[in-house]
Amino acid sequence: MSFAQEEETILWHPKQRLSWSNFKAEPVEGSKVAATTASGLSYQFSTTEEGGKYVLDYTISTYFYPDRSWYQPKICDEVILSHEQLHFDISELFGRKMRKIMDATTFTKNVKAEVKAIYRQINKELAEFQQLYDQETNYSRNIEQQLSWNQKIKDALRN
Repeated sequence: MSFAQEEETILWHPKQRLSWSNFKAEPVEGSKVAATTASGLSYQFSTTEEGGKYVLDYTISTYFYPDRSWYQPKICDEVILSHEQLHFDISELFGRKMRKIMDATTFTKNVKAEVKAIYRQINKELAEFQQLYDQETNYSRNIEQQLSWNQKIKDALRN
C-alpha cells in the first residue's frame, strides 16, 4: 500500500510574508521569467439538512506552494519578491470572495455540484485578475503601477 505524500504548503496569514527561501522549485531553464508564485484556494465542507434546508460547515484556505514556486536568484530583488507576495495576497482576496458567496448561497440537495461551481467560477476570476495584475505592472517592472497595486490590495485586505 502506498500513501501520497502531502504537498508542503504555507497558509496565508496577514503577518506571513514570503521570503525567497520559500521558493523551492528549480527555475525553468532559459526562462525570461524572474519568478513564479504558485498559490491558490482549497475548500472542504460538510452538510447537514435542517427542515429541507442545507446548512454548510466549510473552510476555505489560501495556500502558497513552495515546491511549485521558483525564482532566479541572479535577477530577483525585493521589488520582485513584493510582486510575488501580492500574487499570494490576491489569492486570499478571492478566498474571501468565495466565503461571501458561500454565506449568501441557499444550497439544495445538489450542494456538492453547487460548491464546485462556485469554486470553479472563483478560480476563473482569480486567474483573470492575476493576469491583469501582471499585465498592468509589467511583471513588477512598472514601479508606479506596482506601488498602486500594492496599495489597492493592501486596502482590500483591510476590509
